[in-house]
Amino acid sequence: MISGSPSLPHTTPHHRTGLTPGPSDALLIIDVQNDFLPGGALAVPDGDAILPVIRQLTPLPFGLIITSQDWHPAQHISFKTATPAGPWLPHCVAGTQGATLAADLTVPAYTVAVFKGTQTDQDSYSAFGGADAQDVSLAALLQRHGINRIFLCGLALDYCVQASALDARKAGLETVVLTDACRGIAHDLTPAHTALRTAGVILCSSQDLAPDIRD
Repeated sequence: MISGSPSLPHTTPHHRTGLTPGPSDALLIIDVQNDFLPGGALAVPDGDAILPVIRQLTPLPFGLIITSQDWHPAQHISFKTATPAGPWLPHCVAGTQGATLAADLTVPAYTVAVFKGTQTDQDSYSAFGGADAQDVSLAALLQRHGINRIFLCGLALDYCVQASALDARKAGLETVVLTDACRGIAHDLTPAHTALRTAGVILCSSQDLAPDIRD
């Protein structure tokens, strides 16, 4: 069982041990899409600030790197234009520029893409509700590659990152959220941090994986 994390990374000068990525570790990059970046339909405040951090994470020796994307039909249940109205403005409609990964997000060629929210009547904040282009679920991909620990980053911490991390814990995976490589929608992310720690998720900084990384 994973214990709770110590103080948040921006107030912790030392580095955690035992977090060096290896073949049984995966990096999950969640929803770094144009519609969630400045100028997008559902921009996460300061969302583009995580891009330089993620670019320094992807060369690390993870056994698997995965990107998740909202990939919604035009009449998705989560949209305010749906009947009944959903909670969000239309965003990340499949095949549109808004659904495309950020141009400044550099990932290796072997990165696997997972798509979620692809059915009109189903939503999924969690990447564990998604599947790749061959309809292989995220859980099956992780099992296929022998992954037992997953590092998460992306947007937004208090929605899709949190939901994905909680599902990772339910799946029995050691789970780490890299808080400096995430941004949230709420001004106060304390409730999200508390929920994650309570579930046994480790909260740390990218610098705990590679000390040369700087925000």
